[in-house]
Amino acid sequence: MSLLLIALCLGAGGLIGFMGGVLGIGGGLIAIPALVLLMGMSQQLAQGTALIMVLPTIMMAVRKYNQQTRIDRRVALAGAGGAVVFTWVGARLALGIESGVLRLSFAVFLFFIALFYAWQTWRAGAARRAPKGSGHAPVFTPRRATLLGVLCGTLGGFFGVGGAVLAVPIITTVFRLSQTTAQALALCMVIPGSAVALVTYSWAGRADWLVGLPLAAGSLLFVPVGVRLAYRLPERKLRACFAAMLFATVALLVFES
Repeated sequence: MSLLLIALCLGAGGLIGFMGGVLGIGGGLIAIPALVLLMGMSQQLAQGTALIMVLPTIMMAVRKYNQQTRIDRRVALAGAGGAVVFTWVGARLALGIESGVLRLSFAVFLFFIALFYAWQTWRAGAARRAPKGSGHAPVFTPRRATLLGVLCGTLGGFFGVGGAVLAVPIITTVFRLSQTTAQALALCMVIPGSAVALVTYSWAGRADWLVGLPLAAGSLLFVPVGVRLAYRLPERKLRACFAAMLFATVALLVFES
Protein backbone atom coordinates (compact mmCIF):
# COMPACT_ATOMS: atom_id res chain seq x y z
CA MET A 1 0.00 0.00 0.00
CA SER A 2 1.51 3.35 -1.05
CA LEU A 3 2.10 6.24 1.31
CA LEU A 4 -0.19 8.35 -0.86
CA LEU A 5 -3.08 5.93 -0.41
CA ILE A 6 -2.45 5.81 3.35
CA ALA A 7 -2.49 9.62 3.47
CA LEU A 8 -5.72 9.73 1.45
CA CYS A 9 -7.33 7.19 3.79
CA LEU A 10 -6.24 9.21 6.83
CA GLY A 11 -7.73 12.38 5.36
CA ALA A 12 -10.95 10.63 4.33
CA GLY A 13 -11.18 9.05 7.77
CA GLY A 14 -10.87 12.46 9.40
CA LEU A 15 -13.73 13.86 7.32
CA ILE A 16 -15.89 10.79 7.91
CA GLY A 17 -15.16 10.85 11.65
CA PHE A 18 -16.13 14.51 11.89
CA MET A 19 -19.41 13.98 10.04
CA GLY A 20 -20.15 10.81 11.97
CA GLY A 21 -19.59 12.63 15.26
CA VAL A 22 -21.96 15.42 14.26
CA LEU A 23 -24.68 13.09 13.02
CA GLY A 24 -24.20 10.25 15.51
CA ILE A 25 -23.93 7.55 12.83
CA GLY A 26 -20.41 6.28 13.37
CA GLY A 27 -19.35 7.27 9.85
CA GLY A 28 -20.13 3.91 8.26
CA LEU A 29 -22.97 5.27 6.16
CA ILE A 30 -20.51 7.65 4.55
CA ALA A 31 -17.62 5.19 4.24
CA ILE A 32 -19.51 2.31 2.59
CA PRO A 33 -20.72 4.10 -0.57
CA ALA A 34 -17.35 5.88 -0.79
CA LEU A 35 -15.47 2.57 -0.75
CA VAL A 36 -17.83 1.10 -3.34
CA LEU A 37 -17.75 4.13 -5.61
CA LEU A 38 -14.10 5.24 -5.31
CA MET A 39 -12.29 1.95 -4.70
CA GLY A 40 -14.52 -0.45 -6.61
CA MET A 41 -15.16 -2.72 -3.63
CA SER A 42 -18.05 -5.13 -3.52
CA GLN A 43 -20.84 -4.19 -1.12
CA GLN A 44 -19.83 -6.90 1.35
CA LEU A 45 -16.14 -5.94 1.27
CA ALA A 46 -17.03 -2.26 1.72
CA GLN A 47 -19.25 -3.10 4.69
CA GLY A 48 -16.57 -5.20 6.37
CA THR A 49 -13.86 -2.59 5.74
CA ALA A 50 -16.08 0.20 7.04
CA LEU A 51 -16.61 -1.75 10.27
CA ILE A 52 -12.84 -1.56 10.96
CA MET A 53 -13.23 2.21 11.06
CA VAL A 54 -16.68 2.28 12.63
CA LEU A 55 -16.03 0.29 15.80
CA PRO A 56 -13.32 2.49 17.39
CA THR A 57 -15.06 5.60 16.10
CA ILE A 58 -18.32 4.63 17.80
CA MET A 59 -16.51 3.98 21.07
CA MET A 60 -14.84 7.38 20.92
CA ALA A 61 -18.13 9.10 20.05
CA VAL A 62 -19.94 7.42 22.96
CA ARG A 63 -17.22 8.58 25.35
CA LYS A 64 -17.58 12.15 24.15
CA TYR A 65 -21.39 12.06 24.26
CA ASN A 66 -21.24 10.70 27.82
CA GLN A 67 -19.02 13.61 28.84
CA GLN A 68 -21.73 16.01 27.69
CA THR A 69 -24.76 14.18 29.11
CA ARG A 70 -24.69 11.02 31.22
CA ILE A 71 -25.99 8.01 29.29
CA ASP A 72 -28.55 5.69 30.92
CA ARG A 73 -26.33 2.62 31.20
CA ARG A 74 -29.15 0.17 32.03
CA VAL A 75 -31.00 1.08 28.85
CA ALA A 76 -27.83 1.11 26.75
CA LEU A 77 -26.66 -2.29 28.03
CA ALA A 78 -30.09 -3.84 27.51
CA GLY A 79 -30.19 -2.62 23.92
CA ALA A 80 -26.64 -3.83 23.28
CA GLY A 81 -27.48 -7.25 24.72
CA GLY A 82 -30.47 -7.59 22.42
CA ALA A 83 -28.36 -6.69 19.39
CA VAL A 84 -25.38 -9.05 19.78
CA VAL A 85 -26.73 -12.42 18.59
CA PHE A 86 -28.96 -10.95 15.91
CA THR A 87 -26.09 -8.92 14.46
CA TRP A 88 -24.32 -12.19 13.68
CA VAL A 89 -27.49 -13.54 12.04
CA GLY A 90 -27.80 -10.44 9.87
CA ALA A 91 -24.12 -10.56 8.87
CA ARG A 92 -24.35 -14.21 7.82
CA LEU A 93 -27.39 -13.42 5.67
CA ALA A 94 -25.57 -10.52 3.99
CA LEU A 95 -22.54 -12.64 3.12
CA GLY A 96 -24.76 -15.04 1.15
CA ILE A 97 -26.38 -12.38 -1.05
CA GLU A 98 -25.17 -11.08 -4.42
CA SER A 99 -23.36 -7.75 -4.00
CA GLY A 100 -25.61 -5.70 -6.30
CA VAL A 101 -28.77 -6.91 -4.60
CA LEU A 102 -27.33 -6.09 -1.18
CA ARG A 103 -26.32 -2.61 -2.35
CA LEU A 104 -29.80 -1.84 -3.69
CA SER A 105 -31.38 -3.19 -0.50
CA PHE A 106 -29.10 -0.87 1.48
CA ALA A 107 -30.17 2.09 -0.68
CA VAL A 108 -33.88 1.32 -0.25
CA PHE A 109 -33.48 0.96 3.51
CA LEU A 110 -31.69 4.29 3.82
CA PHE A 111 -34.18 6.04 1.53
CA PHE A 112 -37.13 5.21 3.78
CA ILE A 113 -35.19 6.17 6.91
CA ALA A 114 -34.26 9.48 5.26
CA LEU A 115 -37.86 10.04 4.15
CA PHE A 116 -39.06 9.49 7.69
CA TYR A 117 -36.44 11.86 9.04
CA ALA A 118 -37.37 14.54 6.52
CA TRP A 119 -41.01 14.23 7.60
CA GLN A 120 -40.03 14.38 11.26
CA THR A 121 -37.90 17.46 10.66
CA TRP A 122 -40.74 19.16 8.79
CA ARG A 123 -43.08 18.64 11.72
CA ALA A 124 -40.49 19.36 14.38
CA GLY A 125 -40.57 22.91 15.66
CA ALA A 126 -41.03 24.80 18.87
CA ALA A 127 -44.55 23.42 19.32
CA ARG A 128 -43.35 19.83 19.03
CA ARG A 129 -40.35 20.22 21.30
CA ALA A 130 -42.20 22.14 23.98
CA PRO A 131 -44.16 19.18 25.44
CA LYS A 132 -41.01 17.05 25.71
CA GLY A 133 -41.53 16.62 29.40
CA SER A 134 -45.21 15.69 29.13
CA GLY A 135 -46.41 12.29 30.27
CA HIS A 136 -47.71 11.15 26.89
CA ALA A 137 -44.48 9.54 25.65
CA PRO A 138 -43.75 5.97 26.83
CA VAL A 139 -40.68 5.48 28.99
CA PHE A 140 -37.66 4.00 27.22
CA THR A 141 -37.20 1.04 29.57
CA PRO A 142 -34.47 -1.64 29.37
CA ARG A 143 -37.04 -4.16 28.11
CA ARG A 144 -38.05 -1.89 25.24
CA ALA A 145 -34.38 -1.18 24.56
CA THR A 146 -33.75 -4.93 24.27
CA LEU A 147 -36.48 -5.32 21.64
CA LEU A 148 -35.12 -2.35 19.72
CA GLY A 149 -31.63 -3.85 19.98
CA VAL A 150 -32.84 -7.08 18.35
CA LEU A 151 -34.25 -5.19 15.37
CA CYS A 152 -31.28 -2.87 15.04
CA GLY A 153 -28.78 -5.68 15.49
CA THR A 154 -30.28 -7.67 12.63
CA LEU A 155 -30.22 -4.69 10.29
CA GLY A 156 -26.79 -3.59 11.48
CA GLY A 157 -25.32 -7.01 10.77
CA PHE A 158 -27.02 -7.25 7.39
CA PHE A 159 -25.89 -3.83 6.18
CA GLY A 160 -22.64 -3.55 8.16
CA VAL A 161 -24.06 -0.38 9.69
CA GLY A 162 -27.57 0.92 10.09
CA GLY A 163 -28.61 -0.16 13.56
CA ALA A 164 -28.04 3.32 14.97
CA VAL A 165 -29.69 4.92 11.93
CA LEU A 166 -32.91 3.05 12.66
CA ALA A 167 -32.71 3.42 16.43
CA VAL A 168 -32.30 7.20 16.47
CA PRO A 169 -35.63 8.13 14.78
CA ILE A 170 -37.50 5.53 16.86
CA ILE A 171 -36.06 6.87 20.11
CA THR A 172 -36.73 10.51 19.21
CA THR A 173 -40.24 9.92 17.84
CA VAL A 174 -41.70 7.20 20.07
CA PHE A 175 -39.93 8.01 23.33
CA ARG A 176 -39.40 11.73 22.60
CA LEU A 177 -35.84 11.89 23.78
CA SER A 178 -33.60 14.62 22.40
CA GLN A 179 -31.62 14.04 19.21
CA THR A 180 -28.25 13.98 20.96
CA THR A 181 -29.49 11.65 23.72
CA ALA A 182 -30.95 9.31 21.09
CA GLN A 183 -27.69 9.35 19.13
CA ALA A 184 -25.68 8.53 22.26
CA LEU A 185 -27.96 5.63 23.27
CA ALA A 186 -28.13 4.26 19.73
CA LEU A 187 -24.34 4.22 19.40
CA CYS A 188 -23.99 2.47 22.78
CA MET A 189 -26.42 -0.21 21.62
CA VAL A 190 -24.47 -1.08 18.49
CA ILE A 191 -20.94 -1.37 19.95
CA PRO A 192 -21.00 -5.12 20.83
CA GLY A 193 -22.93 -5.96 17.67
CA SER A 194 -20.46 -4.05 15.52
CA ALA A 195 -17.63 -6.09 17.05
CA VAL A 196 -19.49 -9.31 16.23
CA ALA A 197 -20.17 -8.12 12.68
CA LEU A 198 -16.51 -7.16 12.16
CA VAL A 199 -15.32 -10.61 13.28
CA THR A 200 -17.90 -12.26 11.00
CA TYR A 201 -16.97 -10.22 7.92
CA SER A 202 -13.24 -10.62 8.61
CA TRP A 203 -13.55 -14.37 9.07
CA ALA A 204 -15.22 -14.53 5.63
CA GLY A 205 -12.39 -12.47 4.09
CA ARG A 206 -14.64 -9.44 3.51
CA ALA A 207 -12.63 -6.74 5.33
CA ASP A 208 -9.59 -4.88 3.97
CA TRP A 209 -7.54 -3.97 7.05
CA LEU A 210 -4.91 -2.06 5.07
CA VAL A 211 -7.60 0.42 4.07
CA GLY A 212 -9.69 0.24 7.23
CA LEU A 213 -6.94 0.97 9.76
CA PRO A 214 -5.82 4.36 8.35
CA LEU A 215 -9.50 5.28 7.94
CA ALA A 216 -10.00 4.47 11.62
CA ALA A 217 -6.93 6.47 12.69
CA GLY A 218 -8.06 9.57 10.79
CA SER A 219 -11.61 9.21 12.03
CA LEU A 220 -10.62 9.02 15.70
CA LEU A 221 -8.84 12.37 15.47
CA PHE A 222 -11.94 14.29 14.40
CA VAL A 223 -14.84 12.50 16.13
CA PRO A 224 -14.52 14.71 19.28
CA VAL A 225 -14.78 17.85 17.13
CA GLY A 226 -17.95 16.54 15.49
CA VAL A 227 -19.56 15.60 18.81
CA ARG A 228 -18.87 19.06 20.26
CA LEU A 229 -20.52 20.63 17.22
CA ALA A 230 -23.54 18.33 17.58
CA TYR A 231 -24.29 19.81 21.01
CA ARG A 232 -24.09 23.36 19.65
CA LEU A 233 -26.37 22.92 16.64
CA PRO A 234 -30.14 23.50 17.01
CA GLU A 235 -31.88 20.15 17.30
CA ARG A 236 -34.09 20.66 14.25
CA LYS A 237 -31.08 21.60 12.13
CA LEU A 238 -29.26 18.48 13.33
CA ARG A 239 -32.16 16.30 12.22
CA ALA A 240 -32.23 18.04 8.84
CA CYS A 241 -28.49 17.38 8.43
CA PHE A 242 -29.07 13.73 9.33
CA ALA A 243 -31.79 13.37 6.66
CA ALA A 244 -29.70 15.17 4.03
CA MET A 245 -26.76 12.86 4.73
CA LEU A 246 -28.93 9.80 4.23
CA PHE A 247 -30.37 11.10 0.94
CA ALA A 248 -26.84 11.82 -0.30
CA THR A 249 -25.79 8.27 0.61
CA VAL A 250 -28.76 6.82 -1.29
CA ALA A 251 -27.84 8.89 -4.36
CA LEU A 252 -24.27 7.57 -4.28
CA LEU A 253 -25.42 3.96 -4.01
CA VAL A 254 -27.96 4.28 -6.83
CA PHE A 255 -25.32 5.98 -9.01
CA GLU A 256 -22.91 3.11 -8.45
CA SER A 257 -25.62 0.56 -9.28
